[in-house]
Amino acid sequence: MAKLKDFIPVEIEERLSFEILLTEIASDFVNLPSEHIDAAIIKAQERICNHLSLDRSVLWQLIEDASGEMWLSHVHEVSDSYLPATPFDAGKTFPWILEQILLGNDVTIERVEDLPSEAHQDRQSLSQWGVKSSFIMPLAAEEKVVGALSFGKLSQETIWSKSVKQRLQLIAQIFANALSRKKAEKSLASLRRFENLVADISAQFVHLPVDSIDAEIEDAQQRICECLDVEVSSLWQWSNDDPPIFTITHLHSPPDGPAFSRGIDAQEALPWLFEMTQCGDILVLSTEDLPSEAARDRETRRDFGVTTSVIIPLSTGGGPIVGVLSFDSLQKKRIWTEPIIGQFELIGQLFANALARKHAENHLASLRRFEALVTDISTQFVNLPADLIDAEIEDAQRRICECIGVNLSSLWQWSEKAPHSLVLTHLHSPSYGPERPAHLDAKESFPWKLEQLMKGDVVAITTKDLPSEAKRDIESSRAFGIRSSAGIPLMTGGGPLIGVLSFEDLRVERSWPEAILNRLNMVAQIFANALARKRSDLRLREQLKKIEALRQRLENENIYLRKEVESQQVHGEIICRSAAMKKILAQVEQVARTEATVLIEGETGTGKELLARAIHRLSDRQRRPLITVNCAALPPTLMESELFGREKGAYTGALTRMTGRFEAAHGATLFLDETGELPIEVQAKLLRVLEQGCFERLGSTQVINVDVRIIAATNHNLANQVAIGKFRKDLFYRLNVFPIHLPPLRERPEDIPPLVWHFVRQYEEKMGRRIDKITQRSMADLQHYGWPGNIRELRNLVERAMISSNGRILDVRPPLEAVDQHSEPLTLKESERRLILGVLQQSGWRISGRSGAAEKLGLKRTTLQAKMKKLGIQRPSS
Repeated sequence: MAKLKDFIPVEIEERLSFEILLTEIASDFVNLPSEHIDAAIIKAQERICNHLSLDRSVLWQLIEDASGEMWLSHVHEVSDSYLPATPFDAGKTFPWILEQILLGNDVTIERVEDLPSEAHQDRQSLSQWGVKSSFIMPLAAEEKVVGALSFGKLSQETIWSKSVKQRLQLIAQIFANALSRKKAEKSLASLRRFENLVADISAQFVHLPVDSIDAEIEDAQQRICECLDVEVSSLWQWSNDDPPIFTITHLHSPPDGPAFSRGIDAQEALPWLFEMTQCGDILVLSTEDLPSEAARDRETRRDFGVTTSVIIPLSTGGGPIVGVLSFDSLQKKRIWTEPIIGQFELIGQLFANALARKHAENHLASLRRFEALVTDISTQFVNLPADLIDAEIEDAQRRICECIGVNLSSLWQWSEKAPHSLVLTHLHSPSYGPERPAHLDAKESFPWKLEQLMKGDVVAITTKDLPSEAKRDIESSRAFGIRSSAGIPLMTGGGPLIGVLSFEDLRVERSWPEAILNRLNMVAQIFANALARKRSDLRLREQLKKIEALRQRLENENIYLRKEVESQQVHGEIICRSAAMKKILAQVEQVARTEATVLIEGETGTGKELLARAIHRLSDRQRRPLITVNCAALPPTLMESELFGREKGAYTGALTRMTGRFEAAHGATLFLDETGELPIEVQAKLLRVLEQGCFERLGSTQVINVDVRIIAATNHNLANQVAIGKFRKDLFYRLNVFPIHLPPLRERPEDIPPLVWHFVRQYEEKMGRRIDKITQRSMADLQHYGWPGNIRELRNLVERAMISSNGRILDVRPPLEAVDQHSEPLTLKESERRLILGVLQQSGWRISGRSGAAEKLGLKRTTLQAKMKKLGIQRPSS
């Protein structure tokens, strides 16, 4: 019996067989688990190639967001022929074919040579791959081309019938649906895993200790990256640096990944992204798709190898952006589905809440530290010395700024120089902050704030929130870089404003919690009390300083008066008023209590002996007598025996033994007057006594030791005497230990009035007379006179005038004929002095004006006064 198939044509049989194959393949994909889909596709490719005697079947899939790039996901081929490395750029290899596929068109190639002229590159690539004939169909899912399925012959050219192409198109649709289902199931599984991970991470953060939050965030970043096959996750926040930067604080990156620096500044490296994240929107972006204004961001992302990113701004309760969470892909572009982005948003909220809780607890701990700091500062100011208050205030400003996280603190007080100006007196500023200005008036720079503070109100505000009428305050705040500030008025005991304490933030616009302001108010009260105490202390010190100055002044005056009294008692015989004589008396007091030899030089009659007596009275030898020897009164033959004594029979006429003046002055002072008259032979023996303290009497060999202090006087210039050989040089040096030069009376005319009255009082007692006045002209003439005989001549002149005067007004005139008979020629200085004195006397001591001395001398008034001061000319008292 013949079989049914024997009556069926071969063509129909082959078609039926292919239909059965397609049915079997389609049924294989029904409810096929997604993990078996790839193997089923390759097996189906093999069966179709075997059934149709084809050499190769390739399933190509487009790489998402990679224009023209494809990868060979499923391949069956009979021979081991050439295939490109995957992935490859189909846009360069098969540009015409790719274009047709993306348009949804099938490409039938029965002969490679039949391709159109615009498919030149395609023809070349197919020839290189050894393809003789091929049929290529687009794979579409949800109306989008996702790849291509090709069947081809490598050994020979073939004709692709319409029926075969239709059935292969069914196969392509089966494969596309299977791959789409596999992808959807994979995405769903990935989403479920991610959701479970998010739920687990969320559970981890419940009741998580604050000190574990940072580590838990980085662990969560790592787990999310591993779950989603993402390489990098970074969390950015404001740093605690000064100034702060927006930088990475939490990071997960593979060991061989890019070297992300935790010190990177987002505002510098990623300025466009930083600005965009501050708007609060989630960003899904590709590095190469960034706009032109993000050139700096693109460069930075390329340096780190970042291709695509999801960036989630972090905030809590709709508040300001406090951070940014980013997930970055390095290897390939990623498509982030809405569900995944939604989970990212949950993660961002979870991290933001955890960081906010950490910040809140840290803030509470900071507030406690601040309370402890305020207590410590208050303790520091107890009994603090006033001169340390300023330094302690600035140190407290620094400590408070560091504790509450602000940059700047300034303290203003009313200026002492300008009572209506509030000026900066204390400042703590960071190294990058504004320098202390030389002068800054709050009324000029911050008038609006000052007005509020004058009312006693605390002003805590950001610069951007200042009202429009605070235009000057806004300008000053921007000039100093102030973003926000808190100003507290300084008052004590409910009194008026004495100053302002302010704290400023140069980095961010911050809020000022009431708890912080309350404690800053306490600090302001501490500072106000300290400054008030300092002012009181300074006023008290100033008063004490004035009292001390008065006490010192009274004490100095008392000492001066005591010295004057003592000087008058000690130098009662020496009458003087001139500065030159007072200087000499000071020298006397200096040398008196020493054992030094004193040489007094001066003209005859200047009072050398009186000065010697004063030295003796002030010395430790005052209980012993002053032994005086006038060397000019003794003949040279008797000088030696007078000084050193003699033995009986020492020379003819020496009938008795005589003690010399040196022996008599043992333990006392010997005054050698007119020392320049000593004979040369006596000078040698005197030198021995001065050097060794011993001598022999004339006519004796016995050495006598004596303790004698020598005061020598001379009216000669001993240096000249040494030069001409009349005085021994060695003796001169022994005598010239402490030289005192007594100026002649003509060089100290201011001493003449007191000397005249002193002599008048002496002679009043002797003569029984009473003088009430000495004419001004007489006194001027006496001061103008040269006084060759010095004080001795003046005394004699006063005595003569007392004798010749009859009334109570004394007229004393120097001898006119003696004026020009001075023993020495006048110097230019003395001549000028006498001329000025004479003109002053003629003009009645009138210096300026018509007929004044300055006009007569042809000098300016100031020039004449300067010369008078230089020459020691003073107007005599009436």
